[in-house]
Amino acid sequence: MNNQPIADKLRPDSFDDIAGQEHLVSERGVIRRMVSSGKISNMIFFGPPGTGKTTVANIIAKNSGMQLYRLNATTASLSDVKEVIAQSSSVFSSNGTLLYLDEIQYFNKKQQQSLLEYIEDGRVTLIASTTENPYFYIYDALLSRCSLFEFKPVSAKQIIPVLRHACSYLNQESGSSKVADDDALEFLASCAGGDVRHALTLLEAAYYASDSNISLENAKEFIPSVSAGAFDRDSDVHYNLLSALQKSIRGSDPNAAVFYLAKLLEGGDIISACRRLQVIASEDIGLAYPQAAQITYALCCSAKELGLPEARIPLASCAIMLATAPKSNTAYKAINKAVDDIHNGKGVNVPPHLQAPLFKGYKYPHDYPNDYVYQQYLPNDIKNVQYYEYGENKTEQAAKSYWEKIKK
Repeated sequence: MNNQPIADKLRPDSFDDIAGQEHLVSERGVIRRMVSSGKISNMIFFGPPGTGKTTVANIIAKNSGMQLYRLNATTASLSDVKEVIAQSSSVFSSNGTLLYLDEIQYFNKKQQQSLLEYIEDGRVTLIASTTENPYFYIYDALLSRCSLFEFKPVSAKQIIPVLRHACSYLNQESGSSKVADDDALEFLASCAGGDVRHALTLLEAAYYASDSNISLENAKEFIPSVSAGAFDRDSDVHYNLLSALQKSIRGSDPNAAVFYLAKLLEGGDIISACRRLQVIASEDIGLAYPQAAQITYALCCSAKELGLPEARIPLASCAIMLATAPKSNTAYKAINKAVDDIHNGKGVNVPPHLQAPLFKGYKYPHDYPNDYVYQQYLPNDIKNVQYYEYGENKTEQAAKSYWEKIKK
């Protein structure tokens, strides 16, 4: 029997067969429209594992007619990149060469810089992928030459049809006629945490371990720590837990925050918990404790690297820290007010003295006492609008007192 993982056997070969990522690969998806235009730019894909990054790169290569080469930065070196260039030079391909570099965050700055030469002279079109934040791990000069596309976790609802198709494929491959119960598929899809590959791996294990149909009990055997009560068929409970987590932290209740976090993690979902905690750090704690965002990011990175069950420890620290921190939503309200004005057509014209190159009339604040001088920054039609109002907390009140003293 072929031991190739089922996720590789069933890898989609067209955009229509990809689960999720509608913003990228649907009829109006940006990547699909780019491929249809015949113009493929250098790209960086970022997002969690099992969300389709490699699959999309394969489909782009297929539709563009480009010669595809694959490297993984965890094991590749500069010599491997040079070998790809040498091979591509010897292959007759009028449509060019596409290099897919997975896990680019493992290339150091010098290695990433070496790619610039090849993409700038057009010898190679680069598609790089990473599970990390590209702004932290990818060299600025390389970022500036690439389009960034975010791959989002795939919902359980979108994973279930993939699992049904996989079950049919396994029946055909093994000559069996097993059926996967709906509640088993829903359970496996929910426990995958948005990772299609992981969901398929769980299904394949449950399939070969089952004597007949795949039941919910069969599925639970492979994820013994997960409570099925954490999910419902429409994922309403899942989103309610995320909402309850945020409201508990906003309400400064560390006990409730830890409880709802535990419910989420018992459902195997690290990604959604981390995303929500990072939102909370800026939306609800904000400027009352600006370091909270940095601490939250570090703890979430630690949790993703550790994986469950150990991930619960840094995430619990994070939830408790956020719940007991002072609260401020002043930045959240300020940006929303500014967005409203933009949507209403206000502030179209930037004041001339702020435009680049500098026009006469701009005052350089560092040339003045306390590095401050009064001048107009907002456009004329909203020049007196106040988007930000200081919060009633120690940090923002200290900033308010300082600037009142300086500006007077």
